[in-house]
Amino acid sequence: MEKDEIHLRRLPAAAPWGPHADSEFHGVDFLPEDLSEAPEEIGMRVNKKYSCLPAEEKGIHIINIRAIEDIGYDQHESTLLNSLSKNPDADCKYGLYFRDGKRKVDYILVYHYKKSSGGKALARRALQNDSSVRSSKQDQPLPGKGVQLEMGEGEPHVDYHEDDKRFRREEYEGNLVEAGLELERDEDTKIHGIGFVKIHAPWNVLCREAEFLKLKMPTKKMYQINQTHGLLKKINSVIQKITEPIQPKVAEHKPQTVKRLSYPFSREKQHLFDLSDKDSFFDSKTRSTIVYEILKRTTCTKAKYSMGITSLLANGVYSAAYPLHDGDYEGENVEPNDRKLLCEEWASYGVFYKYQPIDLVRKYFGEKIGLYFAWLGVYTQMLIPASIVGIIVFLYGCATVDENIPSMEMCDQRNNITMCPLCDKTCSYWKMSSACATARASHLFDNPATVFFSVFMALWAATFMEHWKRKQMRLNYRWDLTGFEEEEEAVKDHPRAEYEAKVLEKSLRKEHKHKETDKEKLTWKDRFPAYLTNFVGIIFMVGLTFAIVFGVIIYRISTAAALAISSTPSGRSSVRVTVTATAVIINLVVIIILDEVYGCIARWLTQIEVPKTDKNFEERLIFKAFLLKFVNAYTPIFYVAFFKGRFVGRPGDYVYIFHSFRMEECAPGGCLMELCIQLSIIMLGKQLIQNNLFEIGIPKMKKFIRYLKLKRQRSLDHEEHMKKKQRYEVDYNLEPFAGLTPEYMEMIIQFGFVTLFVASFPLAPLFALLNNIIEIRLDAKKFVTELRRPVAVRAKDIGIWYNILRGIGKLAVIINAFVISFTSDFIPRLVYLYMYSENGTMHGFVNHTLSSFNVSDFQAGTAPNDPLDLGYEVQICRYKDYREPPWSENKYDISKDFWAVLAARLAFVIVFQNLVMFMSEFVDWIIPDIPKDISQQIHKEKVLMVEVFMREEQGKLQMLETWKDKDKKKGENCNNHSPRLSRSRSGSLSSCHSYPLDV
Repeated sequence: MEKDEIHLRRLPAAAPWGPHADSEFHGVDFLPEDLSEAPEEIGMRVNKKYSCLPAEEKGIHIINIRAIEDIGYDQHESTLLNSLSKNPDADCKYGLYFRDGKRKVDYILVYHYKKSSGGKALARRALQNDSSVRSSKQDQPLPGKGVQLEMGEGEPHVDYHEDDKRFRREEYEGNLVEAGLELERDEDTKIHGIGFVKIHAPWNVLCREAEFLKLKMPTKKMYQINQTHGLLKKINSVIQKITEPIQPKVAEHKPQTVKRLSYPFSREKQHLFDLSDKDSFFDSKTRSTIVYEILKRTTCTKAKYSMGITSLLANGVYSAAYPLHDGDYEGENVEPNDRKLLCEEWASYGVFYKYQPIDLVRKYFGEKIGLYFAWLGVYTQMLIPASIVGIIVFLYGCATVDENIPSMEMCDQRNNITMCPLCDKTCSYWKMSSACATARASHLFDNPATVFFSVFMALWAATFMEHWKRKQMRLNYRWDLTGFEEEEEAVKDHPRAEYEAKVLEKSLRKEHKHKETDKEKLTWKDRFPAYLTNFVGIIFMVGLTFAIVFGVIIYRISTAAALAISSTPSGRSSVRVTVTATAVIINLVVIIILDEVYGCIARWLTQIEVPKTDKNFEERLIFKAFLLKFVNAYTPIFYVAFFKGRFVGRPGDYVYIFHSFRMEECAPGGCLMELCIQLSIIMLGKQLIQNNLFEIGIPKMKKFIRYLKLKRQRSLDHEEHMKKKQRYEVDYNLEPFAGLTPEYMEMIIQFGFVTLFVASFPLAPLFALLNNIIEIRLDAKKFVTELRRPVAVRAKDIGIWYNILRGIGKLAVIINAFVISFTSDFIPRLVYLYMYSENGTMHGFVNHTLSSFNVSDFQAGTAPNDPLDLGYEVQICRYKDYREPPWSENKYDISKDFWAVLAARLAFVIVFQNLVMFMSEFVDWIIPDIPKDISQQIHKEKVLMVEVFMREEQGKLQMLETWKDKDKKKGENCNNHSPRLSRSRSGSLSSCHSYPLDV
């Protein structure tokens, strides 16, 4: 037979299924006549590696319609043929199952390939001795691996790199088949140039891997969960009735009274497990996890160097790998599935008031993502009491603002306090009463209640951490994660793709020089350039943040001086508010931009380090990203809280920047009000723009761009356009899952806003609560509808994030102590009240905090250009500081009042810090990490498991004793009838022989 001839015939049943069986005739595909006639061994290999047609289609000649059209058939006839044929996509639920409609797709591998550009040229295939073919128009894979002659005889062959990728795929997929997985290929999709490999794990593979991974599975044994009694039972019943309207309507969320005993799966002890429904024993999350573990373990050893799935993805051999979503989440006639249920009861803004169905989230996405949303839910719930107390503190400030003596004195125009100019030459003298609004607003946040609120929030942070640990233990018990450390470490030790590639590059370089092929690994010498780059890069980024904050300071000073020249009185009076507001907005824009830049830089710095495992990569990335983003978000706030107004100098001897810009001062009411404005605008703006608009807008924009690209690439063929996409095609168009680091990071930064400077902004917990109510549903919607389904990862805690939270909680105590003592006027008021007040009230406090300056002592060229701006000549002006008056012997020196206030401030910091730390540690000690009922249930499980195994051993011993008794009786019967048996035939003696049963 000539190579270019086309034979439409049945292939013999014994057609070989060799490594080149997936070669194709450029559109003309065939099926074996009868797979059942092939030898059983060959049939099993075929079934394991590729799908079978449904039974009713066996023996039918399937001819590619496209090839018929090329040969000369009319297009209308092909359409008629297609309309008469049954739609096979419906049998496989549009990609959720193999073509036989029975085997579930557990994982998808995606690759790029180059199609023939010969238009409607006749298809050809090179027939080889060990090749046979089987395919159909609708998605049917090619069973073997053959050389595809996609070009005409005069056309060049595909480039070497494409051939190399194809050979690696063939070898890797062959190794997957040897590992027991079943594969099915699909290159006939609406996404041209993209091929899909569907992977199914049969029952024996699932059992083998579940035993290897020590997956805890439910057994047949069920036990009663201890219930509360008496008063607690009644209270719980009332709470359940009250909270019933806010409970999600999912089966997994209902309170359980019984629980199945779980045990690590073992093939030898399958009788312990409930295997009545093998299809649902391993859910889709577990199946995809098992397949992913096989994918990571299986290697492609071409050219002597192994490449796992991570390396194959990094080198472009495969472009993507992901498990499938359970189905559609919207539309008519959509079959019920967990994804649809999550969309309705979790990923919807209409259910914002309900609890999260955490157990269903864990069932669908895995423990690691389930723990994130559980932590986010606990954090949001704990913000409710913090918000209520913050509102009470704010309302207290509002209620007592008219009774605050210092602000009343500042607003009293009868005091006639003349203040020194805020800038040189262009600024003139001004009345303290003009800052009345600022002083009254400062009291809203700078009052005795804020000290109580700072102590409360420190204890709140400690209580939150303890509450989360207890919640985490409940989830560990409910999700059967107790005793998980060993499996966790085993799963996370797989080398990353980049690490394997770097080791491969080093091995090739060493082999080229020294002809050695020993096992290589990366040493500190290999990573030294990366470490140096990391150090220099982080120092540069931190320096860049400081430089930007310094630039904003220069902007504030220069803008204040420019606005002071304004000829309108209203313009001069609003200088401080205008400068503060615009500077904070500039800071916000810079923070948002640098946040995205620093996130990319942190990832790049971590990548060049080439960490070996995903766990190492994640921890190093988190450290770098948190360090850079923490500095970026909080540097402007730290400046206002602790540095602004501290290094100003005094009139006649001010501190200058670049010999021209005078350092800015705090308002007469202190810097706390400005700190509140800074914190509120940055926090609210960051949450609104970065956390919400970016999370909504950017995925929508990416999705729209992908839609436009696919629309340009889509074939104009009407049939292809109207064909419904397979599940794996739809999921391929979704965004890949990028990890939980960005989600945790934004919440950790928010936690810092809530705790670190809460003394200056009591309403921070309220705004965080409102943001998180939206954030939970936004993240849920993103995970359910916008992202590919991530591989389920087992985890028993939130990892390094818990330590970061504890660190922020400890730091918050120190920072709030310094904010109260140095930024607010709380300590100076106490010192004045108990040391200097004549009548035991705050009358005279404002005058006590102001020093006097003789205007004749101004340096040359710094006095106001218009000294009569107030309508009278000024001899003495006032400024906020503790210094000797000009008529003193040591004029303008620091007074003893300054040292008294400083000592009181330092003493307050020490007392406050130690007292609150002690109280936090006491809360940590008094609340047990493991709830008492959970520890009892865990102990009960261990006892029940021991009983199960003891009962099983007793059963085995009883069986052995029974068989021994039977053997003994048989032996006695044989001895009693031995004379008669000796005269019988030798064959009849077999009835007295015992055959022990191997139990």
